[in-house]
Amino acid sequence: MRFSVLLLSLLLAILTSLTFGSALIPLADVFAALTGGDVTDIRRTIVLDIRLPRILLAILVGGGIAASGAAIQGLFRNPLADPALIGVSSGAALCAALYLVLGAALLPGLTASAFVGGLLTTWLVLEIGRRGGTISAMLLAGIAINALAIAGIGLLSYVSTDVQLRSVTFWALGSLGGADWYSVAVASIIPVAIMLLFAERHKLNAITLGDQEAAYLGISVPGLRIRIVILTALAVSIGVALTGVIAFIGLVVPHLVRMTMGSTHQVVIPASAILGGLLLLIADTLSRSVFAPAEIPVGILTALLGGPFFILLIIRQKGKLGI
Repeated sequence: MRFSVLLLSLLLAILTSLTFGSALIPLADVFAALTGGDVTDIRRTIVLDIRLPRILLAILVGGGIAASGAAIQGLFRNPLADPALIGVSSGAALCAALYLVLGAALLPGLTASAFVGGLLTTWLVLEIGRRGGTISAMLLAGIAINALAIAGIGLLSYVSTDVQLRSVTFWALGSLGGADWYSVAVASIIPVAIMLLFAERHKLNAITLGDQEAAYLGISVPGLRIRIVILTALAVSIGVALTGVIAFIGLVVPHLVRMTMGSTHQVVIPASAILGGLLLLIADTLSRSVFAPAEIPVGILTALLGGPFFILLIIRQKGKLGI
């Protein structure tokens, strides 16, 4: 697999997603809408105001989650690590559930609440890890905070009304149904976080050898750890705030890249960003096309497709999943 193949696949997925959905639009009309040609107003609106922002949001969010997963796996030297391990997704989901159940009187809004929740849980993980003094303390803090956040979501689901419960459940399973140009503008922060993660590529390569070896090379391991976690939290919390919780992208995609393109982070981070955006776009296209006009939460599809595929990869690799 090469970057050119990934980019070509992404282009084909974009064209397919612009064409398919509850309303089938011929490719000629898609190009006409994109170039200002002769096409009906309804089809132009569907292409430019409904499908195109949704496509861009899927690419940005999927890319941010996958690139963050690659960086977290390298930082923790753990092939099973993903952004959820540091509490970002669960913290965002908890605050979003708080907003949906308690209402606007107490919290600023759904997206803002989820974003603040992701950053807050990340700060807690960093603070506990700093006091514990080891990377194991940070990992255990993330696991504990994840468990607390899930328990909180369960409690809120128990006390919510039927309408609130449906909203909480649908949001927690992930959906790009609310995509618009404003959400794309907010998500444009994600590529900045990816580029800053990419700037740390050589230090991430060094830290995979061990903290002591990285320190011998002049790398401040605690500083690197804080920077990577903060950048990961930024990228993932924005994505979760805009689309809900998306499962498996951050865990599976970096493995696919390492198996096919190599394990150095100057390759893994950008390739994971492209492949993550591609896979989330494919999943979203299927979610709104298979049972159209009904829509399946995209998080369900990523879990259904990613889980068995990940198991198959583990079996085929026979223990060769190390970083």
